[in-house]
Order: sequence, then C-alpha cells, then structure tokens
Amino acid sequence: SGGEYGLTVSPTAVFRLKEALEGVAVEQALARPIAGAHTIWELVAHIAGWEGVVARRLNGEAVSEPAEGDFPEAPASADWDELVKRAFEQHDKLVEQMAALTEDDLRKRIDEKPYPAWFMAHGAVAHVAYHVGQIVLLKRA
Repeated sequence: SGGEYGLTVSPTAVFRLKEALEGVAVEQALARPIAGAHTIWELVAHIAGWEGVVARRLNGEAVSEPAEGDFPEAPASADWDELVKRAFEQHDKLVEQMAALTEDDLRKRIDEKPYPAWFMAHGAVAHVAYHVGQIVLLKRA
C-alpha cells in the first residue's frame, strides 16, 4: 500500500531509532551536553508521544498533542529502559499501522487537518528522522 504517495514502510528500513539508541545509558540520556538543547531522554519521550498521536489520528481520534506534553522532562524516578521500551513499541506499532494503510485511507483528511493522511504519514517519518539525527549528535557531544 502507499502506491502513488511514495509511502513505503518496513520494520527494517524505516527510521533508525533503535540503532541510534544502542549503548545509551540513563546517565547519557539525562545529560544536557549542549546548553538549551533537549536531552536524549526528552527527544525519545517526544518521539514516542508524537508517534502515539499520529497513530491515534490515523484511527480517527481528534488528538492535539501527547498527554505527557510536547517534550516531557524525565521524572525524578527516571526509568530509561521503560521509556525506550515504550518508544520502540509505539514506533513498531505505527510502522505496522502505516504499512497497512490503503489508498483510500491515505486520501482521507485527518482530524479536520487541511491535509490528507499520506501527508501526515510522510511527516511522521521525517519527524523521527530529524530527531534521530539530533540523538546521534548528542551521543557524540
């Protein structure tokens, strides 16, 4: 599916979130090596939250932003492994969901947005790619 919209997704070819997070420990995830920039933790929570929003929108729900906020900070009892697990699960779920979209699904307007589902799906891919790039740079900082 995805045909004329150029949307192709697969669990092995899309995003690179898992590879970007390899070897990241909680200390590194919580560190802010660049003043004013987000932490790896905040980026992963942001990705997971927004992928959940996109999945819900593709299911027809009207959702404005993630319940936990746009870039949630780590809680005092930061459970990095749990956050990463949640992000991977949400990521895999969205990849599956996007791969199953039909041509008709892709043409539908989502949540009264001025664009169709295919545009939102492309945006989700670009969004994760952008933040994965940030994570890779923060790992090197």
